[in-house]
Amino acid sequence: MIKRAVLLLLVSCQFGLATGGSIEERTAACRAVAAGFMSTLKAELMKAMRDGGPLNAIKVCKERAPEIAAQKSKVTGWRVARTSLKARNPANSPDPWERKVLESFEARRAKGERVNSLEHGEIVTENGKRAFRYMKAIQTSGICLRCHGKNIDPALSSALREFYPQDKATGFKLGHIRGAFAITQPM
Repeated sequence: MIKRAVLLLLVSCQFGLATGGSIEERTAACRAVAAGFMSTLKAELMKAMRDGGPLNAIKVCKERAPEIAAQKSKVTGWRVARTSLKARNPANSPDPWERKVLESFEARRAKGERVNSLEHGEIVTENGKRAFRYMKAIQTSGICLRCHGKNIDPALSSALREFYPQDKATGFKLGHIRGAFAITQPM
């Protein structure tokens, strides 16, 4: 408990959030958390692919990605998650605010904005409480297409259906939006 409080204080002070923090400071803090999440997840996916191929990588997305999100949430005291308009796991489906932001990301991408630059943050009031909400788009890379593309190996497709019977996360193209990191900072 003390370790968590110290880490939260360090993160908050580092980004000027202990005393409120500007939108820019909050955005920078969220950007850093999202980058750390992506870096950890990508490294574990690459290792799983090397060690056992795409079937092995399913375990990383199914088990480790939620654990990484929970760890980031615990350290920061924020809600840290992933979401998508085409979620593989229904628990990761976007809420109305996230859906609106994801749809705006798709519109911005269609107009030529680079997926890696798509992010959005704003202060919102939900259930009578103010929070800073942030999203950073996740670009579909080559490694993603093995499980999320159009031509998925039949054995892999069967395993995905077993783990995710309501899977909607296929048919993506290289460079498109796979989803987004979603972070909520209570104020």
